[in-house]
Parts: sequence; structure tokens; C-alpha cells
Amino acid sequence: MSKVETIPVTPAVSAKKESSKKITWKHFAPIVVALIIALIPAPAGLPQYAWYYFAIFAGVIVGLMFEPLPGGAIGLIAVTLVARLSEYVLYSPEQLAKPGFNALNASLSWALSGFSNSTVWLIFGAFMFALGYEKTGLGRRIALMLVKAMGRKTLTLGYAVVIADTVLAPFTPSSTARSGGTIYPVIKNLPPLYGSKPDDPSMRRMGSYLMWVAIAATCITSSMFLTALAPNLLAVELVRKTAKIEIAWLDWFKYFAPVGILLLASLPLLAYWIYPPEVKEGTEVQSWAAKELEKMGGFTKREITLAVLVVIALVMWIFRGDEVNATTAALIIISLMLVTSVVSWDDIIKNSAAWNTLAWFATLIALADGLTRVGFVKWFAETVASQLTDTPPAVAVALLLLINFFGHYLFASVTAHVTAMIPVLLAVASTIPGVNMHTLALGLCLQLGIMGIITPYASGPSPVYYGSGYLPAADYWRLGAIFGVIFFAVFLVIGVPWMLAIR
Repeated sequence: MSKVETIPVTPAVSAKKESSKKITWKHFAPIVVALIIALIPAPAGLPQYAWYYFAIFAGVIVGLMFEPLPGGAIGLIAVTLVARLSEYVLYSPEQLAKPGFNALNASLSWALSGFSNSTVWLIFGAFMFALGYEKTGLGRRIALMLVKAMGRKTLTLGYAVVIADTVLAPFTPSSTARSGGTIYPVIKNLPPLYGSKPDDPSMRRMGSYLMWVAIAATCITSSMFLTALAPNLLAVELVRKTAKIEIAWLDWFKYFAPVGILLLASLPLLAYWIYPPEVKEGTEVQSWAAKELEKMGGFTKREITLAVLVVIALVMWIFRGDEVNATTAALIIISLMLVTSVVSWDDIIKNSAAWNTLAWFATLIALADGLTRVGFVKWFAETVASQLTDTPPAVAVALLLLINFFGHYLFASVTAHVTAMIPVLLAVASTIPGVNMHTLALGLCLQLGIMGIITPYASGPSPVYYGSGYLPAADYWRLGAIFGVIFFAVFLVIGVPWMLAIR
């Protein structure tokens, strides 16, 4: 790296804005996919209206992959369409026949339900935390300190992110709070120091690599510790009730440790090979960072105020989970940021990335919930799993874990996945002679974090990194599939035998 440049974070370049106005095949692809699926007769056991709903959902996913419009616009169009066609795609004839049932009113409540989801607002809060770091200069200061200490190589910065997430994970039961609200606001200040801008060809210089390492790291740590992901606790309770199997904190860690340690140790290198940064090292960047820190002088009052507020947020996220949930804590801190003038209301309403992410994830939450509502998820799990009745027990366990992992493409919430899939898969497994229920139950639970890598909506922090401007849709879906296969393969080849060996 011969030159160090500082380029401010800016919206998408004008060329991209102009190209987004042109009508291309990408605008028609979601419609074509939805129509083709809808014209195919519904599979046996699935009502026709549920199949129509799935057709719309598939069209939405294609739209999110190709992005002919912003994600928020796609989500808004989709929920509006479903609400308008609710009598044909969302409700059964029996529901419609109930006295006093009004499909249009009910569908409107459903369409807006995602906006009351706590995770959606926690994601929004993560963007506000990042805004605070940017406005006060604290994010840039911490980024410069990181670069001064570890900035000679991009790879070492990747390991710094992994270490930070791993240290916080056992004590922060919300991956969105941990990664989206704590780590992302800091590391988003690093790429501009290397001339790597969001929504710009320069994103691949360094920013894309760092953002992917960050989201992948939090997926791994969410599986590594029982207390690193809130749905883990729900899964353990469901397994206890359904399969009569107890999973303690130490047991959870012990069973996943070989997989988790291997993945965390190799993640920055894997990303370095598969999604390489253009800027790999530069000796002068460290001395430049030191000079920039000198220019900044001492901490300002606003920086100190934000630092105190961030510490308070961490304390609430780690220790006050039973009394103040993660979203409430984030909203409290955002309110205090406004009161103390760390950010202004004007700053908040102008943060288009935050509002766009809130809109698309809120609508996607509702759309994914619709798959469960119409019975598609239950039908899918039961239909696929029922084909395993005469399968050898070991193969059946592997296939059920495969269904659980990649079935997460249908969900925008890990909690919804746990509630809908785990009881069904355990019930099916109990009918297959010779299946090791203990290993299967553990496997289903331990996958909950790592399966969050597969889509831009698969976990709480995913939309935050997707909305960073450094991970284009095509890259995110491709990397999600690649790393999803890697994570699942390592889990199956190393994790399952290890669980069987130490039981």
C-alpha cells in the first residue's frame, strides 16, 4: 500500500443511482419466479392458498438477491400484495368462513406485525449506536488505535474482530447487541482509513472482507456459548420438554468447542482466501494512524459521554436481561444520546440506511412468519422428514441436521425457527428406530448460531452488515452459501463424532 487516504463514508455513487432507475430483467425476475411457482399445482398435503403464498415468498427472495429495488421497497410491495390478496394466499376457507372474520383487517395487522418485533428495533438501535460513534469521532479514534496497534496487515484486523466477539459472547445473550450494537459501530470506521468506501468499487479494498469476518464470527460464537444467543435458551427448554434431555451451559460449550475453536481460528484466513481484500498490508498506515491520533488530541466531552453510555448499554445487555431486555436497553441509550446531544433528531431521521433496514427486515419478518401461519413450514418439515422412516439411523440424523440447517432459508428469525422446526424434527426422529435422540437434540440446538450465516436476514446482526454498504446482495448470498456449506460440513464431520465420543 503506497498511499494512505481518508475518504468519508458517502451514499451510493451517482452512477449506481442512475443505473437503479433503468428497467432491467432483474425487475421482472421476482414476478416470473412467483408466477411459475404459482402455476405449478400444490404438492400433496399442502393447501393451494399456502402454495400461492410460498410463490410470493420465493419471488421476494429472488428480489432481495438481485435488488432491482431497495430491500425495504421489495418488502413493502410484498406485504401489501399479500394483504390485498389475503383471501387467496393467507387464510384457509375455514378461517374465512368464521363469523365476524374480516380478512382485510386481519391481514393488515399481520402486514404491520414486523414493526413491533423487538429484534427489528434492536437492529435499528445498532445503526444509531454507529451514528453516535461517527458524530462524536469516538469510532474514528478507536479505529485509529486499532490500526496503530494491528493495522500493518488486514488479516490481523480480522483476528482482532474475532477475538472481540469471542470475549463478549459468553456474557451478551443478544448477538444483535453484541455484534450489531458494539462491534459494528467501531469497525465501520476502519475501511475509510484505507480508502475503502461503502457502495463503491473501493469497498473490496478492505471493508467487504472485514464486514464478512465480523458477521461470520458472531454466528460462530452464537453457537459456541449457550448464553451468546437468546434462542439457544428457548431451544434448550423445548428439548427438555420434548425429548426429556437436559443441556447445561458447560455441556453446551464442551460439545461445540472443537468445531467453534477450529472455525474461529480459521475464519479470517478462510475469508482472506475466498473473499480477499485488495489491501493486504501497509507499513506506513500505522505511523500515519499515530499522527492522526495526535491531531485529534484528547477525548472530547461528547466522546466521553458516548463511551459512558456504551458501557451502560453493555452492563444492561450482560447483567439486566431479566429486567431490561436488549431492545429496551438500546432504546434507553438512544434516548440518552438525544438528551445529551451526542446525536440530534435530525441526524437520526437522515440516517436512510437505518430506516431502509428497519423497513425491509420488519416486512421480511412478517413474510417469513406467514410461511408458518399458512402451514408451509410444518408441511415442509414433516414431508421431508417422513421420507426418512426406513433410513439408517446415522444417515437419518445427518439428513435431519441438514434439513434444520438449510431450512433456515425460510426464516427471518432464529426464535421462529426454533419454535417451528425443532419440535417437529424431534417428533419425527422419535419414530425412526435406532436414532440417537441425545445427539440429534444437541445437534439441532448447536446449529442455531452458525446457520445464521446463510442469508442477509438469517440472524439479528445480518441486516446490519448487509446494510453497511460493503456487502452487495450478490456477494452476501454467494458467501452465505459457501460458508454455510463449510460450517455445516465441519459440524457434521467433526462436531457429531465428537458428541458421540464424549457422551
